[in-house]
Amino acid sequence: MNRILLFGNPNVGKSVIFSRLTGIDVLMSNYPGTTVELKQGTIKLKNKIYQIIDIPGTYSLSATNKAEEVAINILSSATKNDIILVVIDSTNLERNLFLTLEILKKKLPTILVLNKWDLTQIWGTKINIDNLSKMLDVVVVPVVGISGDGIKNLVETLTHFSLNPKISSVKLPEKNDNIWKFIGKITFSAQTLSHKHPSSFEKLQELTITMPYALIIALSILIFSFIIIRFLGENLTNYFLDPIFNKFYMPFVKNLAETFITNKHILKLLLGNVPEPMESFGILTTGLYVPFVIVLPYIFSFYLILSFLEDSGYLVRVAVVLDNFFHKFGLHGYASIPILLGLGCKVPAVLSTRILENEREKIISVVLILMLTPCLPQSAMIFSILSRYGFVTILSVFFILIFIGLVVGFFLNKILKGETPELFVEMPSYQLPPVFILLKKLYIRMKSFLFESVPMIIFGIFIVNIFDLIGIMHFITKILGPIMTKILGLPDEISIVMISGFLRKDVSIALLTPFDLSLKQTIISCVVLVIYLPCIATFFMLLKEFKLKKSLIIVSSIFLFSMIIGAMLNILL
Repeated sequence: MNRILLFGNPNVGKSVIFSRLTGIDVLMSNYPGTTVELKQGTIKLKNKIYQIIDIPGTYSLSATNKAEEVAINILSSATKNDIILVVIDSTNLERNLFLTLEILKKKLPTILVLNKWDLTQIWGTKINIDNLSKMLDVVVVPVVGISGDGIKNLVETLTHFSLNPKISSVKLPEKNDNIWKFIGKITFSAQTLSHKHPSSFEKLQELTITMPYALIIALSILIFSFIIIRFLGENLTNYFLDPIFNKFYMPFVKNLAETFITNKHILKLLLGNVPEPMESFGILTTGLYVPFVIVLPYIFSFYLILSFLEDSGYLVRVAVVLDNFFHKFGLHGYASIPILLGLGCKVPAVLSTRILENEREKIISVVLILMLTPCLPQSAMIFSILSRYGFVTILSVFFILIFIGLVVGFFLNKILKGETPELFVEMPSYQLPPVFILLKKLYIRMKSFLFESVPMIIFGIFIVNIFDLIGIMHFITKILGPIMTKILGLPDEISIVMISGFLRKDVSIALLTPFDLSLKQTIISCVVLVIYLPCIATFFMLLKEFKLKKSLIIVSSIFLFSMIIGAMLNILL
């Protein structure tokens, strides 16, 4: 199948153009050997089907990260049967032309797409399309991806171009210095700038990257986003999905299974030892309750907010504002997104580490996600179980967790070899994302979660259920019992709670209540139960993102460290 490859700098609107050109059925896949995601769709031009691929954004054909390596590899595989769409931000013509000229050197059929054409008028920029097309010897099409203006013209151009592809014959300079002189010549001929006083909206854009106002605005928006994610996630679970699951689905499944299945082992495999969700590891009970009732609402809420922040142009500014702070832990500003998401649910937080550039950053981020702060349900249970001891005691638990996470992050930055790349990003202008684009983006991401992540979670619960039925879970409990008593100063029975924590960690904290623990034992239990193991859904997300070996190293290291922390608290308190 012939291809249409969308190239361009980051944040120029390639994904919006991609969404306009493709139908609703979009394939998400990782480029072989990486976790870099590619969006792929199809378009019919005359009687020929073309595969459209949204290539990761790159500033040049000299790779500085995995995403750029993928972009370069795909371009190197392109043939004269493919069509290259180079998407340019019309308000940043000069900077975007460097990549354009590098691509034109490859002598492939190329069309130049000037996106954000509407903003050129607002910003006092005039681009002479005929002059630009003549100097580069390419077809140039202006569009407004957000509103869809010019997309029909782009499709018509692609249709004609597919029948009569054209390769630019412009003579390009070889040396970079001469390339920039040539770019200056092009912009001088094709672009006219007029003086314009900044509007109130443009002043606001400047304010969001000017300290200290930028930090205050960033924290306010992130907290507000977290509140929305929590509100949507909790309400979808409590008032919609949980009632449907327990009032309609569970009675139907239990009656059906008990009527047609007489083998008790198969019944336990399907419904668990106790035919109730979250009380055992049944495939049809807990196996479906965890991904669809607990995780799905937060995934939906998170992706809705993330898509809005991405397309509005604000997400890049958050990364820039928090970049200096996160560099102390070997990360750049984009790491703030998954770490803050971990406050709600760690499954989407682990998934969102894909936005980071290298394996080292992802590992540090995942460790901070798992150790720095409890997820939302855990936080609620910590407040509940410690409320009788006062607010200071509750704050002390959170302070211990934050302190542990920051110390671990600092040392990981020193131990893991490698450098944190500087954050060089395009600053897109603010814009109100259209509902169509938001919903399509949400659909693509939710589809990816349902078909890739949900099967992993169900399979994980299935494995744990088998372990439970054949007695391995009881064996683990016997091993952990002495650790609880001798190292952590806790009753033997707490090991049962730790096992249940692998299923759902907020439930494990709630199960501390019947043990009548002292204040010291309660603090130790809360801290250890937060960080000792990820829940089963998060664990299988780790497997998906990092494979078996690295996932086991991460989880076992955190478990060992949690025991050390628990032992230290047992001594100090």
